Amino acid sequence: MYGAQLIEALRRRSPAGQFFGAGGEKMRAAGCNIVVDAKDLSVVGITEILSHLPKIYGLFHRLIAAADQLRPDLAVVIDSPAFNWRVARQMRRRGIPVVYYVCPQFWAWRQGRVRLLRKYVTKALVIFPFEEKFYRDRGVDATFVGHPLAHLPAPAIPREDYAAQLKLDPARPWITLMPGSRVKEVRMNLPAILEAVARLGSAYEFLLPVAPTLDVGFLKTLIGTRPIHLVPESLPALYHSRAGIIASGTATVEAAMMGTPFVMVYRVTPLTYLLGKPRVKVPHFAMVNLIAEREVVPELVQSDFTAAHVVAEMGKIIPEGPDRDRMLTGLREVKSRLRGATGEVARPEDRAAGIVLQLAESEA
Repeated sequence: MYGAQLIEALRRRSPAGQFFGAGGEKMRAAGCNIVVDAKDLSVVGITEILSHLPKIYGLFHRLIAAADQLRPDLAVVIDSPAFNWRVARQMRRRGIPVVYYVCPQFWAWRQGRVRLLRKYVTKALVIFPFEEKFYRDRGVDATFVGHPLAHLPAPAIPREDYAAQLKLDPARPWITLMPGSRVKEVRMNLPAILEAVARLGSAYEFLLPVAPTLDVGFLKTLIGTRPIHLVPESLPALYHSRAGIIASGTATVEAAMMGTPFVMVYRVTPLTYLLGKPRVKVPHFAMVNLIAEREVVPELVQSDFTAAHVVAEMGKIIPEGPDRDRMLTGLREVKSRLRGATGEVARPEDRAAGIVLQLAESEA
């Protein structure tokens, strides 16, 4: 999504631009020649990555070979640090300037790896307000451009039309379920979410947006006969829902942008948690809590992530009352912070595109 937004913003400024790289359907639709499909890189967890290394290295070499053939003027890498810092290294070796858009969350863990950005990245474009200082203090040329989701408009479709389209009961409150965008995440997170669904009962309609990296058949197999509606897009589901149960990640920011109260959940394998937890350097897991610098939404992680705990927290935010009001206030604050400077009207992708083109021209 971020890559597609950036490509469209670059095309508005430089219509003759050509793009190739690693990405998904949104980038392809924006005019990018997809050399490596993002689905094939969609792996999470320390132990899980090990089994996929041969395939990932093959895709990496395919991408570098394409760069050698096409000789780009500039490389933009987006998120995915384990893959992209190696791409950045190869580009710099070839004299190609590198922009890192949506920088790695090295402030959360493995802070020593900032040296990789200093060494291989020409310019860092960060999307969280606290990141600019963190990276600049460590010698990286970083600029906060705002979060790409911060200016998302409310979905235009009315709730009644959306209900009719997806055969939902408009009289019941809706709850959006987002167990993750990777197969492994869903396998770890969805069972407890489904148990919570059973406990919450038939008073609600449950919506599960299908991430583009997931197969509908895979989700149907896990869900079985449970009354859960698989829907194509996350934003209308979130916008029209009373609350959400959402796995840690970008989906939590989407929920904040839509003003939907939610409970954050997450689970990894015991070994991944054991190896990773001591390295975490931040006080919160949920991105909205990090941005707000306080707990806006509850975090149910690993052993705390049980159906009983989910239902208990949902019981606080579904009905009207002070708990729901406090969370809604916090989510509005997060949205404001992600938009950047007061009075800033430029969209993040347009600010990013301007910096990218300025760098490309200066390096030409």
